[in-house]
Amino acid sequence: ATTAGATTPGSAPSDSPPGSRSRTAGPALVHRGVGRTLVGMAVPMLAGTFAMNAYSITDTWFVSQLGTRPLAAMSFTFPVVMMISCVAGGLGNGLTMLVSHALGRGDRTTAARLTTHGLLLMVAVTLTLAGLGMVFIGPIFRQLGVDDATLPLVEQYMNIWFAGALTMSLPHVGNGILISLGDSRAASRLMVLGTVLNAILDPIMIFGLLGFPRLEMRGAALATVISQATSALWLLTLLARKHGLLQSPGGIVRDCLPSWRRIVAMGSPSILSMMLMPLSASVITRLLGGFGHEAVAAAGAAGRIEMFAFVIPMALGMSLTPFMSQNFGARRLDRIREALRLAMIFALLYGALMTALFVTLAPWIASWFTQDPKVAAIFVTYTRIIAFGYGALEVQRYGSFTLNGLHKPLSSTAISVIRVLVVLIPLSTLGVRVDGIRGLFAARLITDLSCGTLSILWAWWAVRRVTAALALSGSSGSTPRR
Repeated sequence: ATTAGATTPGSAPSDSPPGSRSRTAGPALVHRGVGRTLVGMAVPMLAGTFAMNAYSITDTWFVSQLGTRPLAAMSFTFPVVMMISCVAGGLGNGLTMLVSHALGRGDRTTAARLTTHGLLLMVAVTLTLAGLGMVFIGPIFRQLGVDDATLPLVEQYMNIWFAGALTMSLPHVGNGILISLGDSRAASRLMVLGTVLNAILDPIMIFGLLGFPRLEMRGAALATVISQATSALWLLTLLARKHGLLQSPGGIVRDCLPSWRRIVAMGSPSILSMMLMPLSASVITRLLGGFGHEAVAAAGAAGRIEMFAFVIPMALGMSLTPFMSQNFGARRLDRIREALRLAMIFALLYGALMTALFVTLAPWIASWFTQDPKVAAIFVTYTRIIAFGYGALEVQRYGSFTLNGLHKPLSSTAISVIRVLVVLIPLSTLGVRVDGIRGLFAARLITDLSCGTLSILWAWWAVRRVTAALALSGSSGSTPRR
């Protein structure tokens, strides 16, 4: 999943002048030591990124205690949940950029209007998508390869999730605005609150503890909705009372359309790029379904563990784009080059460490989620093939974040398109035909290695081009803009 307000590969840059987003953060970002600055930006985000990933891994672990088929059902829900999350995240990014611009020029009235209109847009879009999901739930998941025995479990979970989807989408809008206001601690607390509450409610509602009825799949969905609703209500309270960015509904609805057009225009590149994730997940899930529900369950659990393991580099990645953008505005290309170099070294070293740990501990990790020997065997196979591309995967992400920071979102989007449509999907289809499920996992490894290489070469090429352009225009790549 993507944190609201964080710039993701393919997102559009702010329409504010370079370097004008933060009058307080700017000097530190362009003058303080590069490594120290990146660490200082990343560490406060760790709690939020941890919480963001703990949601799914908590649900997955508790559902895995119900058996292999419920775990497979949970894995089948991932592409659909991801699709709605991507739409919400893209719109949230667009709104955050516009609100940040308004706040940067001291126009809180416009910021409040955009925030209110953005929340209304999110309500309209989420309710529409969730309504369509509830109506067409059967056909949607049959297209993903869900069999007749698993579909009722998917419906139990998703009908409740669709009913409460709004509680998921609102934080995608509000958290980014809190960060742009300099209230990142509150944003992190909101995510941590939801995660802790979800971890408490999951066993109670899934297994029927403390006198609560045993709801199993329905309980997992209900626990998620309640915990997210609690966070969403706190978020709205902060925006309204602490920051004064929510206007009274009376008289503002008629002015929504111009704001909605601006938000959609700003968020569309991010949405398009992010939508490639559920597209690829849908195709891979369908291919996995051909090997039985055990394969879907194993890959789903392994994928969630994989996401959780990369909380630390994710925090650095969320910090990389604003750092690059601030220094690009200050014409500090020397700092951009140093940050890119340090980020790539970190990505490769961290990836190597995770590869060693996952390859060694794969059977033990698998035992957390299943006692089914077939599921465990597929989990281990997945991990011991794909783990060798972890470093390259982070290199790709950091290259894309750098391109966004250099105000080249289309280049970042192009890398995402190449990864999914040109490499991953065709190779996965071919891999299944050549070597079955091992071929499918090998296709993912080849994708990570090749696209990681492409991304870093593209990022360095972009830095060199920007440096050359500044030299021609008479600006020094190592001298701050005065």
